[in-house]
Amino acid sequence: MSSFFTTPASQKKRKRQDAPGVPSSKKQRNTRDDSNAAKSTRTRPARAARDESISGSGSEGDGSGRISDEDVESSSDSGSEEETGAQRRLRLAEQYLENIKGEVETVGFDAEEIDRDLIAERLKEDVAATKGKLYRHITSSLDFSSASKTAFRADTLATTSIAVCPPYVYTVSKDMSLIKWQLPTPTTLSQTQSKTKKKKKKPPGKAPRPSRRRPTKLLYTRGNQSESHNSKYQHHTGPILTVAASEDGKYIATGGADKRLIVWSASDLKPMRIFTQHRDAVMGLAFRKGTNQLYSSSKDRTIKTWSLDELGYMETLFGHQDEVVDVAALAMERCVSVGARDRSARLWKVVEESQLVFRGGGGGGSSEKRKHAGQKENGLTNGESKTRSYAEGSIDRVAMIDEETFVTGSDNGGISLWSLHKKKPVFTVSTAHGLDPPLTPEEASAEAEPDLKVPGEPQPRWITALATVPYSDVILSGSWDGCVRVWRVSEDKKRIEEVGVLGSNGEVQEERVNGNNGVIEARAKQNDAEEHLSVRGVVNDIAVYERGDRGKDGLCVVVATGKEHRFGRWKTVKGKNGALVFEVTKKVAEVPKMNGATPNGDTSERATEM
Repeated sequence: MSSFFTTPASQKKRKRQDAPGVPSSKKQRNTRDDSNAAKSTRTRPARAARDESISGSGSEGDGSGRISDEDVESSSDSGSEEETGAQRRLRLAEQYLENIKGEVETVGFDAEEIDRDLIAERLKEDVAATKGKLYRHITSSLDFSSASKTAFRADTLATTSIAVCPPYVYTVSKDMSLIKWQLPTPTTLSQTQSKTKKKKKKPPGKAPRPSRRRPTKLLYTRGNQSESHNSKYQHHTGPILTVAASEDGKYIATGGADKRLIVWSASDLKPMRIFTQHRDAVMGLAFRKGTNQLYSSSKDRTIKTWSLDELGYMETLFGHQDEVVDVAALAMERCVSVGARDRSARLWKVVEESQLVFRGGGGGGSSEKRKHAGQKENGLTNGESKTRSYAEGSIDRVAMIDEETFVTGSDNGGISLWSLHKKKPVFTVSTAHGLDPPLTPEEASAEAEPDLKVPGEPQPRWITALATVPYSDVILSGSWDGCVRVWRVSEDKKRIEEVGVLGSNGEVQEERVNGNNGVIEARAKQNDAEEHLSVRGVVNDIAVYERGDRGKDGLCVVVATGKEHRFGRWKTVKGKNGALVFEVTKKVAEVPKMNGATPNGDTSERATEM
């Protein structure tokens, strides 16, 4: 007798029957699964087609190195069914690169040139710029001797300083005037070449000069000395000694003998703020590159820092033992100043609140012995001429080459190259602008009948202006010898080499190397001013900027001139009170013909040096 408890387990389980006994919810679930499966089968070929179109998008059009539609079809047929869209695109990309490689091998490809032009050089320059190091050697590519000159002036006294914020120039003078000028844009090299081809054919190797147009006077403002006792007067009441322009073109700063530092709006030359924290004349100004942070040096032996974004005072730097006559700065938060007769240059690390002291004062005493030792090494006898050295009494000018290198100019005519790693000059150019003629007995003596047997001695010309192109090897210097001289920093940063005279049309002053003691002595010529009269008067300041992207269109040099020195009337020179604009173009390279022959018939490898 069988019952529920005696039947086996296999018979206890009830079998489910399909169709009639299935609930409605389960039927809906089954139908939804079937629809999803059908949809996936429909979208699968569409997705494959889309992957095929993406992978074959680079094969459209004709040309070598591209994958044709036949290749895509053959590759898709040969591919396995398990190959995904990503794998197919990767395979086609590899095939495309193989085709390009074959084309390069057959046609030819200068990878070094493209790498240098597009990637390598730009990256090197950017890295060097961020580190603040000299990275551009552009002196050899610029034609300084053929620079065009344009003079402009107003009815003022001696121009004491000049500042440039392209395309505007700002000049200040001893009669308390501040003038805003607009520089003309020179014609491009292609335009000048097309004009010269129509007019007259010039010999190859010389770049055509840009057209000469005078700067336009835009704004003018002048102070009043009679308002010196009025503390609310919104202008200078004494000679303006220095001027600086911010890089963004918003602010102009001026400092004068009236102890005032005035910040002006560059657009309309309206005074924005007057600072009277200095206790003596403001003699030097410099903006930190890329910011509105300002450094001011004064006759009160201090340097002050200002933030023009807030129009406020920040800090005072102490350390100089004499009046601070000049200051220079670049991108990092530091500045370099020179202290006149304390014969020192100081680099101020503002953030670290520290300073590095560089002692000058060379040119006499021990250096005289070194010169004689160098002459003996070179085999010079006592009968041969010996150039006299002049002791350095005051360091008057400073300019920064990069964040670790700077140059200074002194009253003995010396230009010194300094490095942060050495406390003494790395190299010195002695009497860079030559010597003044000896004084006559009447000028040298105060007696009514001077002794004719006592002749006067020639004196070196001071370095009255100094400028550099930041992070490059270009140095410009000025004095009252009638020219602006161009110098170059060697690639090892251990020498200063003379390039020539700005706008001299190829006339270069001879130089003489004295021994191995690192001193170049320029040959003194009494009639030097008559030979190079590109600048008439005392060069009181120099401003320079590059035209075009990274200086591809050359340099623009603006020079402030006057009949007397910017700080006094110790030296009066025949000249004009005003300014000059020099347009320096790039050198033109000549492509040599077959067998090294140039268009002139020369057999030299290159007509001109780049």
